[in-house]
Amino acid sequence: CCLLLALALLLPQDAASRECDLQGLWRNELGSNMTILATNAAGTFSGSYHTAVAATNKQILVSPLQGVQQHPSAKRHPTFSFIVLWQFSDSTTAFVGQCFVDHRGKETLETTWLLREEVLSHKDTWKATRVGTSIFTCVK
Repeated sequence: CCLLLALALLLPQDAASRECDLQGLWRNELGSNMTILATNAAGTFSGSYHTAVAATNKQILVSPLQGVQQHPSAKRHPTFSFIVLWQFSDSTTAFVGQCFVDHRGKETLETTWLLREEVLSHKDTWKATRVGTSIFTCVK
């Protein structure tokens, strides 16, 4: 009985102390899917992003992403950033965020993003940038 109780108390702590791994398949609250490939020793990574939402009439295409993770081997909940160059519009999005592991071992990426779209003149710059947040959960 005491052994089972001790194991039950230890398991959530072990899951929460697990390091966050950016590599894998991620989905956000809007249904967009992102694949992050392995992070190298310098902390850089690449992957792809397939958005479920867009302000365009064009066909949505899978778009490449490039990023970097802060000190990949030294942090349990690393910060990171990546950019997505959209293949179906004249815009780019920059994401910054942090990876977390909850007490059950569930990984999430909490991000803030800036999307900049091309405008035809300097006077339209005021409407060219959008800001938002997204929370991704690991699908692996």
